[in-house]
Amino acid sequence: MKPYTIVMALLLSLLFIPCSEARVYLDINAPTLVQIPIVLPKWKGIDKTPSSVSAKIYDILANDLSLSGFFRVIRYQGLPFYLQEKEGIPNPLVLQEWMPAGAEVLLAGEASLTPEGLNIRLKFHLYDLVEQKHLVGKQYEGHLQALRLMVHRMADEVIQQITGEKGVNTTKIAYTALQAGEGKEVFVSDFDGAEVRQITKNQSINLSPGWTPDGKRIAFTSYLKRNPDLYLIDADGRNPERFLSAPGLNAAPSWSPDGKQLALMMAVEGKSEIVLMDAQGGTPKRLTSSHGNEASPTWSPDGKWIAFVSDRSGSPQIYVMANDGSHVRRLTYEGNYNTQPSWSAKGDRIAFCGRAGGQFHIFTIAPDGSGLQRVTSGGGNHESPVWSPDGRYIAFSSTRTGSSKIFIMNANGANVRPLTSSKGGESSPAWSRRMD
Repeated sequence: MKPYTIVMALLLSLLFIPCSEARVYLDINAPTLVQIPIVLPKWKGIDKTPSSVSAKIYDILANDLSLSGFFRVIRYQGLPFYLQEKEGIPNPLVLQEWMPAGAEVLLAGEASLTPEGLNIRLKFHLYDLVEQKHLVGKQYEGHLQALRLMVHRMADEVIQQITGEKGVNTTKIAYTALQAGEGKEVFVSDFDGAEVRQITKNQSINLSPGWTPDGKRIAFTSYLKRNPDLYLIDADGRNPERFLSAPGLNAAPSWSPDGKQLALMMAVEGKSEIVLMDAQGGTPKRLTSSHGNEASPTWSPDGKWIAFVSDRSGSPQIYVMANDGSHVRRLTYEGNYNTQPSWSAKGDRIAFCGRAGGQFHIFTIAPDGSGLQRVTSGGGNHESPVWSPDGRYIAFSSTRTGSSKIFIMNANGANVRPLTSSKGGESSPAWSRRMD
């Protein structure tokens, strides 16, 4: 049974508060983000549910909330002794007893395995300790194999209640990693860096992964047949197929938001150009025709525009054009080497890699060319930015700790963390849609 085809039920909403009536506790667009202190009492295992299962749920949930950057998580182990002993969902009438925890919000829950031990039910309730009121409660049920996904969905619901927008804990990040010898393979991990899976196993050089908008397949370039051909593969590593094998370069695939078209860079008349293809195949349509080399297309979220790199001015710079190749305009003017654009899902910023002070850093800029900001700092090179589907985070590759690794940071550059605990050799991150 595939973990991602397991049908889970988010069937029961208990005392759900509609978003229109819910208070937004955290303005994620504020210049300075103040983390909300949230306390997590010990989870309760109902009936014969093993304590190890409850502990696993607790750790995944606490980690998800911490990684979001929105919360200062207070675990039960650090509470006064009489609160450490309390587990499960508290009586709403005695919420005041949790005030010594120093939190503004309380998240509590319980888990119960079904009699046959194959399915599990998770129930949580969220409370405002300042106003002493209930915010939301929900119950999830699914196969035990889908436990992590259910907990990720729970964390996303909590984030939505506090910030007004769902989290991205159910998303996945594809990237390439060096293997023994000269090979590079495509890997996929969860947003929290867990569940790392090797997707390609062809012992070749595989580059530039890109998710289809539905999250079911990944496009990538491979030298498997000695030419940089474009391939498609299922997100679980099954059914690889060669999609485009024109002589020369077929790279940097970027899907239109509706999934009907694919922009990529191809070798045309001795140069690299941006072309457009139907998602079902067919003859590529050339979009660029300058005297320079064009690369790295990325779509605006409304599908009307494409940002790309061109050296037509003498050095690599970011440009924007309409999706038919018209209305080309230069976006970046500061710095003499700007590449790898990525358009935010919110449409308001474009991230890119630029050279500054002898290093490569991540910058963001508005689509009209205003508001240039550098969002990385420190040693090493920082490259290949890609936005999360909510526009709150940027994943990128960096050599800040030595060998290249994938890192994630808030869109303003705060809360930088490595994606996985690997030793390095990672590059080219690509972010999926939410898998809920």
